[in-house]
This record gives sequence, C-alpha cells and structure tokens, in this order.
Amino acid sequence: MSPHAVHTVPTGSNNWWKEATIYQVYPASFKDSDGDGWGDIPGLISKIPYLHELGVDVVWLSPMYDSPMHDMGYDVSDYENVLPAYGTVADVEKLVDACHERGMKLILDLVINHTSDQHKWFQESRSSKDNPKRDWYFWRPARYDADGNRLPPTNYRGYFAGSTWTWDEHTEEYYLHLYAKEQPDLNWDNPEARQAIYDSAVRFWLDKGVDGFRVDTVNKYSKHTDFTDAPITDPKSYIQPAIQKWCNGPRIHEFLREMYDDVLEPYGDVVTIGELANTPDPRHVLDYVGASAKQLSMVFHLDIGHIGMGNSLEDKYIFNPWQLTELKSIVAKWQSFIEGTDGWTTAFCENHDNGRSVSRFASDAPEHRERSAKMLALMMVAMTGTLFLYQGQEIGMINAPRNWSVEEYKDIEGRGYYQEAERQVETGVDPTRKDRIMDGLRILARDHSRLPMQWDSTPHGGFTTGTPWMRAHDLYKEINVQSQENEPESVLSFWKAVLHLRKEYRELFIHGAFEVVDFDSQETFCFVKSRDEKRALVALNFTAKSQTFTQATMTEEMKLLIGNYSEPLPQTLQPFEGRIYIL
Repeated sequence: MSPHAVHTVPTGSNNWWKEATIYQVYPASFKDSDGDGWGDIPGLISKIPYLHELGVDVVWLSPMYDSPMHDMGYDVSDYENVLPAYGTVADVEKLVDACHERGMKLILDLVINHTSDQHKWFQESRSSKDNPKRDWYFWRPARYDADGNRLPPTNYRGYFAGSTWTWDEHTEEYYLHLYAKEQPDLNWDNPEARQAIYDSAVRFWLDKGVDGFRVDTVNKYSKHTDFTDAPITDPKSYIQPAIQKWCNGPRIHEFLREMYDDVLEPYGDVVTIGELANTPDPRHVLDYVGASAKQLSMVFHLDIGHIGMGNSLEDKYIFNPWQLTELKSIVAKWQSFIEGTDGWTTAFCENHDNGRSVSRFASDAPEHRERSAKMLALMMVAMTGTLFLYQGQEIGMINAPRNWSVEEYKDIEGRGYYQEAERQVETGVDPTRKDRIMDGLRILARDHSRLPMQWDSTPHGGFTTGTPWMRAHDLYKEINVQSQENEPESVLSFWKAVLHLRKEYRELFIHGAFEVVDFDSQETFCFVKSRDEKRALVALNFTAKSQTFTQATMTEEMKLLIGNYSEPLPQTLQPFEGRIYIL
C-alpha cells in the first residue's frame, strides 16, 4: 500500500486552505496609490474590500521584497525589507490586518532558490575565497579548452538564455545561477545558509502574521553538486539543456521536511504552495504533497501554462499549435492523481508567468471575449483542489494587442529570447527565428499578465494618476472593474456567482472525483464530478461554432445549475458555451 493511501476522508484532513479561493496580486501592476506609476501595498489595501466582495478568501502577494528588480522582484536583495516603490514593512503589517479583519488571509511569495547579487550574503560570498559565506553559493574554477580558452565549469543552459555560470574577475571563479546572472543560486547543502534562509525569509514574516507562502522554484534547491556536463542535444551550441541536473535533486525532500518540521509547523496550519517544474510522474508529486510527507500543502503543476510552448527550453517561445485533448489530459492528470490519497491539488489557468487564458485557450475576439471568460470560469470553479485566480482574470482581461512592438515587452525572459533570435538572424544561423519568437511572445509572453489592472475608464485604466511602468491595455475603457460591478451580465458578476456556487457545492466541486467523458473530442470538454450519490456534469464548447451536445442524455435527471447563455439549446452547445448540471 502506498504511504499516501488513506481510507477515511477521500481528500485527507480538511485544512482551511483546501476550500479557499486564492487571488494572486502582482504588486507592480495592481493599484498605484501615490502616482509614481508603480502599484504599491497601500493601493492593494484600498482594494481589499473589492476582493472580499468578489468572494476571495486569501490574497497571495507576489514578491514585494527589496530588490534591484532585474527580474521583477524575484531577485531579492533583502528578505526583511520591502521595495520602497511598494511601501514598507509596516504597510505589509497593515495589509495582514486588513485581510484578517475580514476573515481573509495573506500569503507571500517565498523566493529562496536564489538571491539578488546585491544581497549582503552574496556580497560577502564574492568578497574572497576564504569568506565564511563563500560556500553559501556555488563557486567553481574555470575549465580550459585545448587552445587555452577559458570555459564555464559545465555546459548548462540557463532559463533566461545563456550559460548558468558567470565569471567573477575579483576571485577568478565562476558562480552558478539558473536564472539571470544577477540571481546567484543559494547552496542549500550548507546548513548555516539554510538556517539563515529560515530566519530571514520565513520566520521574519510568519512573526508578522502572514498565513503561508507560495514557494518559488521549490524543487531546485538540491543540485547534483558533482556538476558533470549535460548530454549534448544541440550540436550547434556549447550550452545544453540541463534541467535534470537541478530538478528534484538528491536532498530535496530532506530540505523540505526540515523546513516543515523546524520552521513551519510551530506556527500552526501554515499553507505552502510549491512551484513544481519538471515532475511529470504523479507518484513523485505525492512525495511532496502527501499530508504524511510533511513537506508542502500542494503544488502548481506547470503543464497547463506550457500549452502552446515549444518542446525544448531553447524553443520555449516558438508557438506550438495544440489540440483540446492536450488540455484535457493535463487537467485530468492533475485533477485525479490525489483521489484515494492524503495529497491535495491546485486548480488554475492564469498566473504572472503566462499569457491570459481567454487569449490562449478560448477567443479574445470582441464577439466571443466575455463568453469565453465565463466558459473558462465554469471550468475552473468545478475543479477539485484549491482554486487560484489571477488579478484581472475576474473581469476577463486579455493579452496585449498583437500590433504592439517588442519595445512594449518588459520581461527579462522574453527579451532575452528575442535578443538571442536577433543575433541568430544577424549571423545567418536562423533567418526566420526573430519573427517566430515574436509571434510566440504575442501569445505566450509573461508580459501579458503584467499589464496594469483595469479599474475604470480613466487614463491607464485607473491604475495610476502618473505614467505607468508598463503600458495599459488599449481596451481598458471596455474591460474594467467599474463598468462590470453593477452589470448583472458582466464577467465580474458571473465570477461572483460561480465562486458562491463553488462553496455551496463544495463536496462536488472542491472535493469531488473527476472524470472526463468526451476525451476524444477536439471541440468540447465534458467532465463529471462525483462524491457519494452527488454528481455534476460540466459541459464546455471550446470553439467559435455550435457543437452537438453529445452528453445531453446524461442530463435528463439533472437540473441546469448555471450556464453562460440565457437560452441554452437542449442538443447543442453554442459558441464558447459552458454549463454545469447537478444531480
């Protein structure tokens, strides 16, 4: 019997976070209170009543720590301080209070695979080879080729294009960074480094009353520290994809169990949601999320965000046309893997690292946009696990217009891929690559989710009275909170209604067993949720054409709970129609 199998409650003990709806706030783009063009924590505090009315239980605040902002705050220079543009530690304490006063909770982003190169720990580490903190990061000597040219210690390709190693002139060694060169990786094998992380990044904020963390890059802390070369899969390049050298490494479960036992558990039922990349086997995921594993509450499986992306790290932003069966198989896999275990799962289709779901999975054409947003809302609220909403998803925000130039794109990752493509065009390596990368960025770039939140029809969507750090969407006058708040047929009103239904039918939607009933269809997605005698059927049309409702006979004993058309047709699903039936 698996160590995670349980026989009492199908989904393990009922922690508060299982039935929560968690709303992700990207602070730079949410609400600017002082007109400097950057969103800030006082701006977020002013919108807590809005989030409460929406039906949100938990606010997840993306990194707000002090940072040089090379990677939008995922390069932390001081875990115990806040970026001045966002506010102060006292503002975060006020935010905790504003949430708790309404029965809501607050979680922060925990970025502890790497720091900024401006963090005092790294500044000490790079100061000399015999500094006490030298071993808090990964330093290695150079290699040399037959002609005496200096080479990095290994041939690894990083996430932001280029090598994972950067040469440091001062001590004449290379340091490791999976992401930008400004984001050196922490050495978790060093116990003193781990204790410093726990004190500075975790306990400091739990002592301020935060209720948990979304844990960035959670399975990359344990590296294969023999640092052998990755196999050559791209003969044209010195650097090679090497994810197997740092994902799910040899000590990862030991580290997470230590953090759970020594740091998190003394604070009570703290929630942790790990960002778990490159872990396709559900049995391995249960090693992280089973309650008996005592490591993480749940994880994000990133497959849904990768739909349409290229098949390799170097081709990530080359758009790959996809079919609906791919989406179904991903959803089904991560919806059903916890059934009969003590594990838990997540439900989401948007975050700060992906394009908008309406534009990616449905249609952002004016005639289909709102219907598409409601159809996707029905899919999401019926899913097992903890539901995550991303800012603007509740009003149906969409990708940036296709005619925007690459200059409007700010993200370090997307720009890195574009600049790499420019070099390949200039050198004749791949004359079409720049156009293909740009086409992919228009659909997949991280920038789309980072456009300023659209509050009203005043300039910049009411996000700021100043000049926004990033251009507001051209359609902010059409898609905004104010225009939808008192409109009963709006996307926002629909989300409020379905979030209420999710709680009302929690046994089915949050805790139910999941089964796809039309797997082979490339047009419709129909699935059943069940628990004991209760059943629901969710029917979704992912096309701009009417489709035969092949599951219609299943609904004869059922009642229509909610749909996104006022006049549904018995045998037909209209364009981008969604319905939920209940027994």
